[in-house]
Amino acid sequence: MVDLKGQYNDIKDVVNPSIHEVIETTAFINGPKVHEFQKNLEEYLGVKHVIPCANGTDALQIAMMGLGLKPGDEVITADFTFAATVEVIALLQLTPVLVDVNPDDFNINIEAIKKAITPKTKAIVPVHLFGQCADMEAIMNIAEEHNLFVIEDNAQAIGATYTYKNGKKVKVGTIGDVGATSFFPSKNLGCYGDGGAIFTNNDDLAHTIRGIVNHGMYERYHHDVVGVNSRLDSIQAAVLNAKLPHLDRYNERRNLAATKYDKALKNIDGIITPFRSGEADNHVFHQYTLQIKGIDRDALVKHLNENDIPCGVYYPIPLHRQKAYLDERYNEADFEVTNQLVKEVISLPMHTELDDEQIEHITSTIINFING
Repeated sequence: MVDLKGQYNDIKDVVNPSIHEVIETTAFINGPKVHEFQKNLEEYLGVKHVIPCANGTDALQIAMMGLGLKPGDEVITADFTFAATVEVIALLQLTPVLVDVNPDDFNINIEAIKKAITPKTKAIVPVHLFGQCADMEAIMNIAEEHNLFVIEDNAQAIGATYTYKNGKKVKVGTIGDVGATSFFPSKNLGCYGDGGAIFTNNDDLAHTIRGIVNHGMYERYHHDVVGVNSRLDSIQAAVLNAKLPHLDRYNERRNLAATKYDKALKNIDGIITPFRSGEADNHVFHQYTLQIKGIDRDALVKHLNENDIPCGVYYPIPLHRQKAYLDERYNEADFEVTNQLVKEVISLPMHTELDDEQIEHITSTIINFING
């Protein structure tokens, strides 16, 4: 699904000396490489504050802790996404409120958000799923009307750009009160272990979060807030520093690969290629996800695997049906889109090293299966 080795070979002349420098200086925790990456990412995103942390799940949890959400507060998020988004809500004893997604871009449905708001609602967590921006202008309008926080789950869309109706452009993850991302190796900007970061333009919130990530300390052994131990290590920061200047190129190559997939598959009966909303830079294709109609999706998965083609089903079970998050308040009729998507979606290999020969092999294998 991801060719990390090929990507590494392209940048190893920069990565290797950077890692070696960290080892030579032994500045493994909170060293100069971490501060350098923080500043570089702030500049890239156009955001005032980037707070690195240990992983993307921590980033979401710490963002919610920083906002001061209390047990019982309701947090609205999408039913069709990875469990980490709802996991941290539950861990903090907040109340997750799952809602349906759009049938085209798979992002959180605006009308479903409006329907789910109650006097206990305190925040909305839009997920920029598979690399495509959610409708942030509409979400921010809802949040302003109801005095709600917005926490962007940007784990899959680093580098994507949201365009407002007036033409203004801004990097996703920097629009809400706070954004969170993951640097898991398979992400568009991935390190060689685990890593994450939190983004905000709010000075006070940034100060609070900086304490939370470091045991609640601003001064050593003075614990001013309840915190956690969540830091990006210097070796991972060195890798990310090497990759960040290439991120736009990486995302452009993903878009090019997606366009080639589209061309080969768009007129094939039973296949719906990914929808793109707005400008081209609105989607960075963390995943290239098809909908399969009237075809045995699981048989197709088996066929691809038998032909040494990796693929993924993201996601096979809605969050509202997961054992950990069952809730009698949920009505199956409210999850019509999600319940259909889990039966139909299949994601194809998507990475910066995809070439024409690979894409032709993948698409022809799919077409041959469909044509029998």
